[in-house]
Amino acid sequence: MTFKDFNLKPELLRRLEEIGFEKPSPIQEKAIPVILEGRDVVAQAQTGTGKTAAFGLPILSKMKKGEKALVITPTRELAIQVSEEIFRFGKYLGTHTATVYGGSSYARQIKHIENSEFIVATPGRLLDLLKSGRIDIAPNYVILDEADEMLDMGFLDDIKEIFKFVPSDRQTLLFSATMPEPIKNLAKTILKDPEFITITKKQVTNENITENFYVIDEYERKDALIRLIDYKNPSKSIVFCRTKKDVDDIADFLSGAGFEAKGLHGDMDQRKREEVIRAFKNDRLEILVATDVAARGLDVNNVTHVFNYHLPLDPESYVHRIGRTGRAGKEGMAISLVTPHEFRALSRIQKISKIVLKEIPSLEDVKDKEIQKILEKITNVEPTKKAIEIIEELQNEYDLMTIATKLATMMFAKDADGKEKIGKSVKEAKRLIERDRNSGGRDRRNSRNSRGGFRGRRSGGRRRG
Repeated sequence: MTFKDFNLKPELLRRLEEIGFEKPSPIQEKAIPVILEGRDVVAQAQTGTGKTAAFGLPILSKMKKGEKALVITPTRELAIQVSEEIFRFGKYLGTHTATVYGGSSYARQIKHIENSEFIVATPGRLLDLLKSGRIDIAPNYVILDEADEMLDMGFLDDIKEIFKFVPSDRQTLLFSATMPEPIKNLAKTILKDPEFITITKKQVTNENITENFYVIDEYERKDALIRLIDYKNPSKSIVFCRTKKDVDDIADFLSGAGFEAKGLHGDMDQRKREEVIRAFKNDRLEILVATDVAARGLDVNNVTHVFNYHLPLDPESYVHRIGRTGRAGKEGMAISLVTPHEFRALSRIQKISKIVLKEIPSLEDVKDKEIQKILEKITNVEPTKKAIEIIEELQNEYDLMTIATKLATMMFAKDADGKEKIGKSVKEAKRLIERDRNSGGRDRRNSRNSRGGFRGRRSGGRRRG
């Protein structure tokens, strides 16, 4: 199936083709036809499965002049992401979006609400505007995004209150990763004869993502990260860390190693966060270093690689993280660094994923790959007039073999450096994992005693200028 099969507006199809959306994800394939029919929907699907397009595309296609849609999200980061995505889809429809959240100017948000077809809001600020009478909206479509997250954050009463202000003759859509009893009860009160759509965990696993993990010692994390970045050569990647301190540390480390890298975490002010996300989306950053919370709802196309600097503690976080790559039918790669004390978390993740044990490339592997890339470039490059002039000038002093040798030496001036071997071999890693499982985790606990910090400077590969 392709997006053309949904009979969406031509302007939308043109835009989807332009931004590289090819095949719909499972949630899009199931939800879009039902929403186009005008039915209410309760959809259970994990983060990272393409929910914004699942509700945004059919509503944009259905919308008539003068109609409005209201999307309610748990966090301002997600509100911004959804708003930007809807705006991006609606480029050729002239769609305007308003993003409404706390900590920003009332006057500006109210003005945007009046002039926009799509209003994307967090519950607290939206309810404040409605109860104070600052806005009076009558949306034709209402969408609850990440409903279980709003429940966890204590917004359920606010949601119920908000629905007292919206018309009853509306189409209502509810999206949630899980379906706890309070969310089921909410669905019964705010939706009319809804279609229930469930995307199983098996369907969530993106077949376009290659998942690998590498077993290392704690002190090797930075060495391993640089070595893998050098070998994989990602064009746009996200490095996930557990803490804000780690994010700052790794972002500084990668910047010092010559990469265009920035951090993203909850302690940054809103303007700085938006600036970093915008730079990453616009390809001014190679690498985004982020915590799970900061990256929640982050929807950026063309992310080629996701690196788990620390393994997440639960499988759902892992699915969420790797879902940042392999989007819109494109291939992606998820790479995880694992130390022996993370084997328990690894075991849980292995139950829901296709993650495969690999060995970190040696220094010689990195050099060989660099040689191969240069040989490919030489094969494909067309000689220029200036280059021919330079060779003719050099031939006055050197033979062709000497010239070629000197030029090749120049090309390898910034050769890869560092330790020859990093991390465990596949054989050794398998032995450690098996021993840990047989010992009931005693080896894992003992391994914590040998953990140390990063020693010395980076040792992974070439420095980028």
